[in-house]
Amino acid sequence: MSHRYVYGVIEASDDVEFDTDAVAGADRVYTVTHRRYGAVVSDIDTTEPEETDEDAQLHDDVLREIMEYDGGQTIVPMQFGMAFEGDRELKNVLRGAQPAFRRALRDIEGKIELGLKLVREEDADVDREAIAEAVADELEPIAAQSVPDDLFSDRLVFNRSYLVDKDDQEEFDDAVAALEEEYGDELMFQYTGPFAPYSFVNVKIGAQG
Repeated sequence: MSHRYVYGVIEASDDVEFDTDAVAGADRVYTVTHRRYGAVVSDIDTTEPEETDEDAQLHDDVLREIMEYDGGQTIVPMQFGMAFEGDRELKNVLRGAQPAFRRALRDIEGKIELGLKLVREEDADVDREAIAEAVADELEPIAAQSVPDDLFSDRLVFNRSYLVDKDDQEEFDDAVAALEEEYGDELMFQYTGPFAPYSFVNVKIGAQG
């Protein structure tokens, strides 16, 4: 029996279907819809997929493909591991979470997530506060929103995710490049994305199975 692994939720009118390498050996992605919303899924043989590095990467890759599908889709991304027994259970969840999906889709319409980490070079002595202020001056006016992420090591002096309109990505890229030119001698820049906007949606959907 096949189960439904969920990547995210879109407007039902934006139906998607394509073949690709997907989570847990799946090779097709398609939409299960209920009224206004559709869950983008693939068929897998478990409701508790193991989060391997490969499958976590495939989850992100599929989301990126969905975002680029047919001229671009807005998708509310789910964290890795959301799987349901079948269509009925999934549609129940889509029905129950309609207000949350409506809000989330409105908030992220036409937007992407970009991430910036700044890592202090081994012997550099940096003023974290001044750097944070300089980055904010450059990037905050371009971004729609931003949220701080964990500073999980001593050398990581800055870590933030940005919600950016797709049309503004080039301007944002240029602003990051200007910062790197200024601070590149003392800081390593790790600029990532575009991703589906995980950090800017907070929709938890149903119990699994």
